[in-house]
Amino acid sequence: MATRRHFLKLTAATGLAPAIVSAQGKGRVVVIGGGFGGATAARTLKALQPSLDVTLVEPNPVYTSCPFSNSVLANLREIDQQQFRYDRIKSAGVTVAETSATAVDADAKTVTLADGNRLSYDRLVMSPGIDFNWSAIQGYDEAAAAKMPHAWKAGAQTVLLRRQLQAMNDGGLVVLSSPANPFRCPPGPYERASLIAYWLKIWKPKSKLLLLDAKDAFSKQRLFQNGWAELYPGMIEWVPLSQGGKVTAVDPATLTLTTEFGSHKATVANVIPPQKAGAIAAQAGVADRTGWCPVEPVAFESSLRPNIHVLGDAAIMGGMPKSAFAANAQAKVCAAAIVKLLAGQKPQDPIVINTCYSLVAADYGISIAGVYRPDKGQLTDIPGAGGTSPLVAVGGLRGQEALYASSWFRTITAETFG
Repeated sequence: MATRRHFLKLTAATGLAPAIVSAQGKGRVVVIGGGFGGATAARTLKALQPSLDVTLVEPNPVYTSCPFSNSVLANLREIDQQQFRYDRIKSAGVTVAETSATAVDADAKTVTLADGNRLSYDRLVMSPGIDFNWSAIQGYDEAAAAKMPHAWKAGAQTVLLRRQLQAMNDGGLVVLSSPANPFRCPPGPYERASLIAYWLKIWKPKSKLLLLDAKDAFSKQRLFQNGWAELYPGMIEWVPLSQGGKVTAVDPATLTLTTEFGSHKATVANVIPPQKAGAIAAQAGVADRTGWCPVEPVAFESSLRPNIHVLGDAAIMGGMPKSAFAANAQAKVCAAAIVKLLAGQKPQDPIVINTCYSLVAADYGISIAGVYRPDKGQLTDIPGAGGTSPLVAVGGLRGQEALYASSWFRTITAETFG
């Protein structure tokens, strides 16, 4: 683990961080979305080429981080510890337009804003995150989310779900549903199940958690299940797709979730619905029929619209999963590529890393890492270059990985938001 950790730090400092590009040409770059992808792209562009006119379009003055938001549910963190402002990005020379992008005209190379202004660009970076497919589960819509929260966009929904857990009587049933792939943060539902169980074990030990899953396998599965058996025996029940885990309908009035095999009445229901790229992606013409955005694997330029680059959760990145680390890494590569493209140069093929820590308990962490390179038009995993935590941990490794997770979060948020 020490060797792998050193390798990840080294590559993050060298291979992932783009080299300073010598091109001196000016240009206008608009970035839509102020999360880990968009904010990093804007900041990196300005750092690499100070003469660039970079505008970040983000309606929320405060960004609420999804990574580590499951810890809020377990009362290990407060929601304000998840929140970050854009002051340091502004001080770096990036113009922050605190409004929404309502339309993209790819032919005219303009972005129309909700405040009525219109921005011209030479290159557009889109990192719009996700929206939900509200028609995928019968009965589940935005109104239903007020009673059966998804908490998959951190903030008010996270606080709502925590309040529901705290108000639940001991002996209640928490039902959590996980969607089919692809979706934001593949290990996220299983970390959430773990940390809710962690909290229940302390405060409501007679309670149970039922995890209904639209898949038969999931990220870090054996590591999670080993942790559940060790820490929460008999408390978490996982129901896979083949055993009736896919939720097809819900009734918010009775907190009932229905699958092909039956129905389950919850005391607290957490429904994570199927997802797609943020709505502006479809309007811009960069989302395909899947709802996601195909890109080429060098500069992450849209396969459907030239001069538009798509990052993070919204994009189809081949073997690379949707995570904050992935968005941050892609943003650095994309920024370096854009500077070269604006100077009439060809970007070099990148090596891109993703690593993901998950907490099974406050002091029990697990991780997975992958290294990716362009191959046959997509990012492909380099065999043997990544890995996961060992199934058998010795010497306090799980506790060390929990500390590494906290260190990772502090580092990436400081790098992104300052």
